[in-house]
Amino acid sequence: MNREIRRCGRVAIMGPPNAGKSTLLNSLLGQKVAIVTPKAQTTRNQITGILTNPSAQIIFMDTPGLTQARGRLSKTMAQAVWQSLAQADVILPVLDAHLYVRRPEFLERDLAPAARALANDGRPVIAVANKIDLFAKSRMLPLLTRLQEIWPGAEIFPVSALTGDGLSGLVRLVEGRLPEGEAQYPVDQLSTAPLRFMVAEIVREKLFLRLREEVPYGVAVEVERWEEDSEREQTIIHAVIYVARSMHKAMVIGKGGGGIKEIGIEARRDVIELVGGKVHLELWVKVRENWTEDPAFLRALGFM
Repeated sequence: MNREIRRCGRVAIMGPPNAGKSTLLNSLLGQKVAIVTPKAQTTRNQITGILTNPSAQIIFMDTPGLTQARGRLSKTMAQAVWQSLAQADVILPVLDAHLYVRRPEFLERDLAPAARALANDGRPVIAVANKIDLFAKSRMLPLLTRLQEIWPGAEIFPVSALTGDGLSGLVRLVEGRLPEGEAQYPVDQLSTAPLRFMVAEIVREKLFLRLREEVPYGVAVEVERWEEDSEREQTIIHAVIYVARSMHKAMVIGKGGGGIKEIGIEARRDVIELVGGKVHLELWVKVRENWTEDPAFLRALGFM
C-alpha cells in the first residue's frame, strides 16, 4: 500500500532589502511572525516560521536584507544571512520583480553576486519573483528570461506575497525539493521565536512606521519585565526603547508624550492578538549612544 511521503527541511529566505521577504513569510504561514515596514533593513535577526501540512513541514528562515555591511550591527546582520544559508536544505532568494521590470539594470547588481556565490553549491535554489501584482503580465516573460540567464541553476517562480497569487504553487514546489524526514516541531507551532522577542519586534515595527527616516535604524527594543497577573487576568509587559542619540529620544516620545502613547496603543493591539489575552504594556525610552557598535549589548539583544 502506498503511503504519503513525509518531508521536512529548512528553507533560507534571502535577498535584497525591501523585496518582500517578511511579507512572503507571513503570507505563507497565514499569520504574522515577522514585522513588515516600507523601510529597508527592517529585519535584523533570523526569524523562523514553521509551515506544517499533511505532506511536509517547511521551516522557513527569514533573514535580513543583503547589503554592503558597514558597522558592527550591519556585519552581524550579514552573518545571520550566511548562517541561515549554511543550515538550509533549499535556498529561496526573493526578488522585487516590480523594481527590475522598471530598472532592469539593477538585476546584475543585486542578483549576480549571490548567483556566483552559490553557483556550485548543489542545493535547490528557487528564485521568487515577488510583487507581480504591480505590473502588466506582458512584461513578465522578459524578466523571467533575464533572471534565468543570470542564475541558470535556479528555478524561477513568480508570486505576489501581498495578494497570495502563486503561493500555493510555491509551497508545492518547495515541498518537492525537501529531504525526506519527520517533522521537527509540533504541528501547531508557527515560530521558534520567544514571545519576548516577538513583542519587542512588534514595538520596533510601530517605531519604524511612525518615525522619520534616520531615526528607526538607531532604535532597539528590549522587554525588561514580563509578569502574569492572575488576579487581573492580564500580562504585564515593560519594554525599553533604546535610541542612539539624545535628540531621537524627544522624537520617539513626541509632543506631550503623544508619540510614545500612540506607539504603545498600536503595539498593544498586536500584542493582545499574539498572547491571546489582556495586556498592560508600558514603554520607556533610554539613550544608549553607539549601541550598534557595542558587542555585549548586541549579544544581549540576540544579534550575536
